Amino acid sequence: MNNQLDTESAQALIAPFYDALNLPEQKNIAALIEGVASPDWRSYAGESSSKGRAEFIQQAQGFGRAIPDLRWNIKEVLLCGDRIVVRSEATGTPAGDFMGAPHTGRSFRIMTIDIHTVRDGKLLTAHHVEDWALALRQLAGK
Repeated sequence: MNNQLDTESAQALIAPFYDALNLPEQKNIAALIEGVASPDWRSYAGESSSKGRAEFIQQAQGFGRAIPDLRWNIKEVLLCGDRIVVRSEATGTPAGDFMGAPHTGRSFRIMTIDIHTVRDGKLLTAHHVEDWALALRQLAGK
């Protein structure tokens, strides 16, 4: 099968994925992710650090509880063969302590980069980078 993507099909494929990440506590994250990600989908935070689809869904649910107003705003979508590159901005205000940072009531705004690989019309992998160090500095007021 041809895995070349056009902009319209790429945006339609990733839309439910990012919808699941926006205000996740208010959504059926599992249904949204399972609808677009293959059963063997993997999320890579590093070359040797990954989560399967079920683990990722649990993580997203946890982020939704920790950051009730969490949003991922897509800024740019680029295509490269069977890959969709998404530059986005994550924002939110943790409801309590977050990643070791004490609760301050402050918000964060960070850049994120995701590289999604597509096979047979489904997301197969996501390699991602988020600037959580910047988020922690913002939450600390630095």
